[in-house]
Amino acid sequence: MTLYRRLYRAYGPQQWWPAETRFEVIVGAVLTQNTAWTNVEKAIENLRLAGALEAERLLALRSGRLASLIRPAGYFNVKAGRLLNLCRWFRDGGGFPGLDPLTTAGLRESLLEVKGVGPETADDILLYAFQRPVFVIDAYTRRLLGAVGLVSGEEGYEALRGRFESRLPPDPDLFNEYHALIVRHAKEKCSGSGRCRHCRVEAPL
Repeated sequence: MTLYRRLYRAYGPQQWWPAETRFEVIVGAVLTQNTAWTNVEKAIENLRLAGALEAERLLALRSGRLASLIRPAGYFNVKAGRLLNLCRWFRDGGGFPGLDPLTTAGLRESLLEVKGVGPETADDILLYAFQRPVFVIDAYTRRLLGAVGLVSGEEGYEALRGRFESRLPPDPDLFNEYHALIVRHAKEKCSGSGRCRHCRVEAPL
């Protein structure tokens, strides 16, 4: 919580994830793999203009057409396949009405069975689309924790996720804001003066 308070004082509320619908969050979670969010926004806008930001409409597209639409996000052929896999999971699960009643553990297990969905993508979807208290661990989080001396760098994904979840109240809004602040911090440039926001956040705990 000390680190969270530092981040919040430095940057304020982030209002993340930037999406118009819950399903758009799911799409963005796949497209953001290994690319900058600015590229994801271009790909999502292409899908929106094509009227394809619904599971059934995405599934109706030919894979080549879908790949073309999401080209700005990079790895477009791979991501097209992953996105279609996730759309089938979503459709077969009954959409949000069918999936919302599942426990968080059950929903996470189901997501991880989808080809192309790893822990970080699954947790993005759980937190931002399903509002579950699951903390997302990404490269930004690892770097920040290392900078303030909270981790050695050898910890696995689940160990770090468990550390956050065991030391914070199970509040999806808190987890949402915390992760968004970490992403914002990662974009902040450090002046090296010791007085910039970046330096104040990363002072040893």
